[in-house]
Amino acid sequence: MSTNSRRQFLTRSAALAAAPLFAHSAFAQAPARKLGVAIVGLGNLSANQIAPALLKTRNCRLAGIVTGTPSKAVAWQKKYGLSAKSTYTYDTMHEMAKNKDIDIVYVVTPNALHLPHSLAAAAAGKHVFCEKPLEINTERCQQILDACNKAGVMLGVGYRLQYEPNNLECVRLAKEKVLGDVKVIDANFGFAMGDPTQWRLKRDLAGGGALMDVGIYCLQTVRMLTGEDPIWISAAETKTDLVKFKEVDETISWTMKFPSGVISNSVSTYAANGLQGFRAATTRGWFSLDPAYYYGGNRGRRSDGPEINIPITDQFAVELDDFADCIINKRPTKVSGEMGLSDVKYLMAVYESIKKGRPVTFA
Repeated sequence: MSTNSRRQFLTRSAALAAAPLFAHSAFAQAPARKLGVAIVGLGNLSANQIAPALLKTRNCRLAGIVTGTPSKAVAWQKKYGLSAKSTYTYDTMHEMAKNKDIDIVYVVTPNALHLPHSLAAAAAGKHVFCEKPLEINTERCQQILDACNKAGVMLGVGYRLQYEPNNLECVRLAKEKVLGDVKVIDANFGFAMGDPTQWRLKRDLAGGGALMDVGIYCLQTVRMLTGEDPIWISAAETKTDLVKFKEVDETISWTMKFPSGVISNSVSTYAANGLQGFRAATTRGWFSLDPAYYYGGNRGRRSDGPEINIPITDQFAVELDDFADCIINKRPTKVSGEMGLSDVKYLMAVYESIKKGRPVTFA
């Protein structure tokens, strides 16, 4: 799947959905001053999701950009009315310290570049919002946390599904035991990856393959539904294209057990389409979302009849508004750096289980 087709895969349900947008912000009153957001990395996600979302936000606005491509800088300046003073290269990010209009730096670069760009933002005294995964291993994640703590700035991770209403409705069903206790969860995500030259297939930049890219959604789903951390993880890997996936994983299947006794089964893959949802089996039925992970159009069903189909919202606008509100009102974010670190810890355990050929347990 090319970069363009990957974007189409995640957005196609949103384009087909007929439900109107509903008010994305739960904040009753806009702040006296919107916080300024600088986007680091002007790829497809930034251009097609994040920047448009910042036109809808109540608590923050686009105030700067960081790019290594001069032509992109010019195009963004023209499109969003940005000045040369609010435009930076990766080597000049330290100069943002002098720009009082920028409060938040949103890091949207390849996984292994999250560390240097987050460190630069924190050193400039800016709050850091980083795309998932936080980094490619726990040591690098911890360095980001330490830098933000030292600088006294907030760190958040782009877990947009923590704000997606259909996913949150399923969390409610699980927490309130509407259909009984959750016992088994199947959560899968994958698509057929094309373009063999893209950065997601380069270990040095991505840190891993489908697991790091889309498997993290499955992990997040199960942790959201259970409200627990796993006590063991067992995993297996398969590759059908040894050339395209010579550096990263193609398909991984893993099982997790949780303190309550819940068992989850997941598959992440770059080899096949048709995996984009989850199903939770309960003592009195089940509930599911399919699709569950798209930018819009997520929907599902319950065994007792009702559909789960809450109107579309802009997940990026909601998460950015909430992060800004956390800064303004000095409250913790629910998508914290600690959450990002722990997710990477469990992803690394998946790889460890594959390497050792046995389950990995946690104290």
